[in-house]
Amino acid sequence: MLTRIAEKEQRRRAKLSSAMNSSVVIVTGASSGIGAATAREFARHGAHVILAARRVEELAIQVQTISGEGYNALAIPTDIADATQVTQLVEQTLEQFGHVDVLVNNAGIGRIRPFFKESEEYINQAIDVNLRGAMLMTHAVLPGMLERKRGAIISVASVAGHVALNPLYSGTKFGLRGFSLSLGRDLLRSGISVSLVSPGFIDTGMNKESRLPMPGPELVARTITNLVVKPRREVVVPGYYSPFVAIANTLPWLVDLVMSRRK
Repeated sequence: MLTRIAEKEQRRRAKLSSAMNSSVVIVTGASSGIGAATAREFARHGAHVILAARRVEELAIQVQTISGEGYNALAIPTDIADATQVTQLVEQTLEQFGHVDVLVNNAGIGRIRPFFKESEEYINQAIDVNLRGAMLMTHAVLPGMLERKRGAIISVASVAGHVALNPLYSGTKFGLRGFSLSLGRDLLRSGISVSLVSPGFIDTGMNKESRLPMPGPELVARTITNLVVKPRREVVVPGYYSPFVAIANTLPWLVDLVMSRRK
């Protein structure tokens, strides 16, 4: 059994490496967590990875780690909430590599706090980073992908984009989910695949206060890279969150009951 699993994983990695070799990938929110793990995974399969994030020092550490392993990585510090910086990110990538094969919209922020206590500044920031930034990034890379009739756009949403738990975070993730699903229909037969990854609780800095058992970000990273060679409209990861999503959408009153008992 273990031998078959190992052989299957080896075949998966070989197929990915063949597809990814010398491809150009932009990963946003790549300074830590899921973004950093995703950048490493793509690089290990032979891709030229551009890591974008606001935290310059953390970004440099990730690039140094990838480069130290003998793979290709480039840091371009970027605030994706700033349209000018998004344009500069894509222009610099095109100047150096000529095209973009894969965009991973991973950048996101979130916290658990009553909505009425959030400042207007933070509300705008959450919308800009979680939703508007992904739209700006996608808008910037699409002309080149459409011209070449190939590419992959993968956005990282959340189970909170299926199950409404936090007004601000869920609101932005529901929006990102709607954007991705409708974009996929808009780009049918274009040669460009559009996929959405909706993680549950993952062991990253965002969930450091949680006491739940959580898988590491590498699980999400593997899911993202797999979507390049085997596109899917949407994936919930880890898979054990899928029944929870189904129940929440079928029996929303049950979620109401659970949430009311937590207050």
